[in-house]
Amino acid sequence: MASPSSEDAFQHCQGLSLSDLESGASLRSRSASLSSTGSSGRLQLRHRVAQLMACVEDISSDDEIHEEVSRTLDEAFLIWGKKLKDKWQEFRLHLVTWNVGTASPPPDVTSLLQLNSMGPTTDMYVIGLQEVNSKITNFLSDLAFDDPWSIFFMTVLSPLGYIKLSSVRLQGLLLLIFVKHVHLPFIRDIHTHYTRTGLYGYWGNKGGVSVRMSLYGHTICFMNCHLPAHMENTEQRLDDFEKILETQFEGEDIPSPLDHELLFWFGDLNFRIADYGIHFIRESINNKRLSLLWEKDQLNMAKKREAFLKEFKEGPLQFKPTYKFDLDSEVYDTSEKKRKPAWTDRILWKVKNLGEVASKEGEFPEEENPISVTLNNYLSHMSYGISDHKPVTGTFKLEMKPLVSDPLVMLNPEGEWSVEHDVLIHYSAAPELPSSAWDWIGLFQVTFKHVKDYVTYAWVEDDEISSNGNSKQVYMSASEIPKTGGEFLLCYYSNNLQSIVGISEPFQIQPSQTPIEKDVPEEESSWRQKPDNPESDGDSENRKDI
Repeated sequence: MASPSSEDAFQHCQGLSLSDLESGASLRSRSASLSSTGSSGRLQLRHRVAQLMACVEDISSDDEIHEEVSRTLDEAFLIWGKKLKDKWQEFRLHLVTWNVGTASPPPDVTSLLQLNSMGPTTDMYVIGLQEVNSKITNFLSDLAFDDPWSIFFMTVLSPLGYIKLSSVRLQGLLLLIFVKHVHLPFIRDIHTHYTRTGLYGYWGNKGGVSVRMSLYGHTICFMNCHLPAHMENTEQRLDDFEKILETQFEGEDIPSPLDHELLFWFGDLNFRIADYGIHFIRESINNKRLSLLWEKDQLNMAKKREAFLKEFKEGPLQFKPTYKFDLDSEVYDTSEKKRKPAWTDRILWKVKNLGEVASKEGEFPEEENPISVTLNNYLSHMSYGISDHKPVTGTFKLEMKPLVSDPLVMLNPEGEWSVEHDVLIHYSAAPELPSSAWDWIGLFQVTFKHVKDYVTYAWVEDDEISSNGNSKQVYMSASEIPKTGGEFLLCYYSNNLQSIVGISEPFQIQPSQTPIEKDVPEEESSWRQKPDNPESDGDSENRKDI
């Protein structure tokens, strides 16, 4: 069949307008009860697109309607891009960096964590600390048990519905990540790493610690660093950071930090204000003329000349330099050393360029990255005086299209649970779940602090009582359930993925109707000491991956 003439194409294009595209889109979005109308709308839209393609074949750049057709196409793509953007998920992240100077936690961190904020709920807290007390007695104790800072933040955040997702420590460096329960099934591939840079790489008083993960299918890395001190060590700071970037996750089947879609870099980076004397710096601070100091900030200068830093972004330094203060005060160093004030404590981020991100054709609008970052505020918190540094926080809004929208496991308690009788758990697993005989389902209080904070658990294989395809039932003995009852959650833990991949809605367990003895003999409280504890090493030969 011959192609349409230019005149035919013109007539066809005259009939195609932005309103046609919008009406087609509105037809497509009507109620499912009008499915026949929706189908008609899709056919109409396809017919219009076919007409448009015929027009494009016969229109040259000299034709009068070329510009009009181009404009209509641009508007159509904007509509489609907006529709895609409407499906994107917003994720709120609050990041803290603080050199705590070996001090113990303060009595209150409400303002630091913005717990009284009237804005949207925070989805994730990322807390990077430096100079956590690492004397040998403290450090050995912290290896066996959670350190005081981890316990402190868990105590604050777990009643608010946050769980400690991951943590990593290198002597005085500590990185903690807390997340709302609802996000747990969509956070996978969690890995940690650390790099020593002190004493030529043999000592961990300086260096970097990282946690990386897949968040709704997007790769994100958080890196907490403590770099060398003193004015003259700028090049050493840059060299150490390059080393940290190169060695994190080296030898593992994990992208390097710079190859993640989003990288946050923060910590006591120790960059100073060059050239200016202490009196000029203090006068500029007192007169609120901080912009006079920005151009001599060593990190700002390095970002202009060092290629590997140019893509890192940072919010404006509209708060006072955060170092060095007298303890429990807002007064800069009055000791004999009289250190010059500096913005040593920083938060930066880097979004991987669109051209570098491997995405399926047509999955994202051409002009947009698959993930975007908006900095809502960048603050120091002057009221905290436990160390000579003031903490710095950044609150971010992430926007991303969820590439993972369904949990790998759906689970729920069957029937009404009571401590008076044995109970059943029903779950179904997605075919792509890399199941293992070491997988287990934990019973947790709704205020649980971390994955090890279970009340009891059931092995998905050993305690299974029925199976029908992907739908299975697991048994839990009444003797293992706390007699006091209360509100609980069920979580499915994947051994291969080393993370929670399914979580139930909260539910009630009815308490015992018989009086509970206050002093329960040790042998009768064995429900917390179930054999083959999932956190113990166990005999791996007895359980094989499926």
